[in-house]
Amino acid sequence: MIGALVVLMLAADPAPEAAPPPAAKPAQTADEAFQTRVKTLEEQVVDLKEKIYRTKARLLLLQETVLGGDITNGARAVIFHRNEMGSQFILESVAYALDGAPIFTKVDANGDLDKREEFEIFNGRIVPGNHQIAVRMVYRGHGYGIFSYLEGYKFKLQSNQTFNAEAGKVTTVKVVGFEKGGITADIKDKPGIRYDISTAKDSSLKAGGATQAPPPAEATPPASQ
Repeated sequence: MIGALVVLMLAADPAPEAAPPPAAKPAQTADEAFQTRVKTLEEQVVDLKEKIYRTKARLLLLQETVLGGDITNGARAVIFHRNEMGSQFILESVAYALDGAPIFTKVDANGDLDKREEFEIFNGRIVPGNHQIAVRMVYRGHGYGIFSYLEGYKFKLQSNQTFNAEAGKVTTVKVVGFEKGGITADIKDKPGIRYDISTAKDSSLKAGGATQAPPPAEATPPASQ
């Protein structure tokens, strides 16, 4: 009898109602989509600014490391740019870096860069040891007569050279843009970069650090690329 009552009670109890399906998420309006896109772009800009800041900080640290050192015991480097290219090539821009740190960049304005045969781009103390110069030069072809096809051509040169800076000495590096191969060389293969490196005692150390013109240098064989 009790078992029958239990069965009747269970049968009378209604089954639990199924949970209603979750309401569909309303589609974004055009304004909301725009705001989301703007927020994403702002986050990307902030991230990019942080990367640029970190890069600048590393560059400053590198410059302090490369260009620092004890003045009384350190070395000195003097770097010159020299242009020995013919009139068929016009120098449009140059960029120099010392051990990865930019030290000189110049873009031609009204022909003033190409007209300068030689000029100094760096003169300062560096720590003794091996250092590397990286150079980028861009020349524009100047066509006339049988070479008229050169007009508008660009010749992009990239090169690097390692030199050893000795303590108490001045290392002079002349970076020379010149024409290779003589008159028989193909015109497109003529532009090249040569490094004339010389070393001399640093006479400025004897004058309490005052800068003086170095004595005649002990020339070393030029390196060209």
